[in-house]
Amino acid sequence: MGTICAISTAYGTGGIAVIRVSGKESITIVDTLFKGRSALADAHANTVHFGRIERLRVTGDGLRETEVLDEVLCSVFRAPHSFTGEDTVEIACHGSVYIQQTLIEWLIDAGCKAAEPGEFTRRAFLNGKIDLTQAEAVADLIAAQSKAEKDLALSQLRGSVSSELANLRERLLHFTSLIELELDFADHEELEFADRTELKALAAEIEKKLSALMVSFRTGNAIRNGIPVAIIGAPNVGKSTLLNALLGEQRAIVSDIQGTTRDTVEDTLILDGILFRLIDTAGLRETNDTIENMGIERSRKAAEKAQIIIYLSDNGEWPLEINCSGTIIKVRNKIDQLPITDYQSPIAISAKNNDIESLKQELVRIAKESMQTSAVMLSNARHYEAITRAHDAIERVQVGLSDGLSGELLSMDLQDCLNALGEVTGQITNSEVLANIFSKFCIGK
Repeated sequence: MGTICAISTAYGTGGIAVIRVSGKESITIVDTLFKGRSALADAHANTVHFGRIERLRVTGDGLRETEVLDEVLCSVFRAPHSFTGEDTVEIACHGSVYIQQTLIEWLIDAGCKAAEPGEFTRRAFLNGKIDLTQAEAVADLIAAQSKAEKDLALSQLRGSVSSELANLRERLLHFTSLIELELDFADHEELEFADRTELKALAAEIEKKLSALMVSFRTGNAIRNGIPVAIIGAPNVGKSTLLNALLGEQRAIVSDIQGTTRDTVEDTLILDGILFRLIDTAGLRETNDTIENMGIERSRKAAEKAQIIIYLSDNGEWPLEINCSGTIIKVRNKIDQLPITDYQSPIAISAKNNDIESLKQELVRIAKESMQTSAVMLSNARHYEAITRAHDAIERVQVGLSDGLSGELLSMDLQDCLNALGEVTGQITNSEVLANIFSKFCIGK
């Protein structure tokens, strides 16, 4: 692998920009441009050095002169104790777009190549500094829009998913090795190295843990993309007014005319560091209007998929049967129009007067409660798909053990489970999968 360079900070003008250089020749290449008290080649690891970026250029009349680009700070990291596992230099320069682009140009002229999207993180993975789940967590951490999403990505970056799967895979690999050893002695059918009772207990434990991880994906995915919250109810109970009050802006059209909302309206809201995806729906009622009926059907589908449903009423009655697997919050609206003794209900609000604090608190409470259901949580669809295949394979192992299948057939299902678990962490992968994953990263990370 050659030496790569890229701007690691966000594109545009700023106070400071950071250009990252990584590879075997990174320190040597930067030294051709850096002029400080001493050469970076002589610098200790994990040290910062002040100097200038400059190079000689030939003027129009053939004279050679020094062109100074900027004063910089260079941080030196030596292999293997760097993010990529390679020698790395991070150049902090002033945030002028001209300075950034010129410095990249000079580094390429000196022997670097421009980094591809995610190439620094990819090198960290290939050099064994992080596994694939941690590499993907880097991208999630950069893209995090809320505290909950940040916390989840940070947990995965620290290896919460990796360590859980590594433990399961190591124990399963032990039994797989013993069964394959039995196959080497197929002429001696009486030999049984792998205790079937222990394997049955381990398979049951693994199946249970994989099932829990699969269940956790719904919450993890919701944290990553926003917990879906559907606001439903009859026409004119104040659904659009509530959406606007929660968002603090006029996002949905409010009218006394029934059927004004004919399609779902979505937007996001952060409460107490948690991202919610709010969905305002068409009023549920019987109607002959074809277009309105299409909106009502979409409302029902939104309710079925939502993790939280705000079932809004303005009269203290909630007659509809809601088909969903999420949590339903029954909310009494328009309390500003009623005597205080007339709205005894769990959650009572006035969306019109922005008196909705009790509802906000309930949304946060339900969301936090769901987040505490699992210490390790999946949020990545690729992980979920692989874990599902591992779960199917370990279920086949359980059936095979109950049916007394031969070691050869058990070994095939055990290997399928091991392979699927290995795909999550990157112990088993291919260049196409890696290219797909890292192509989604920003350049410079």
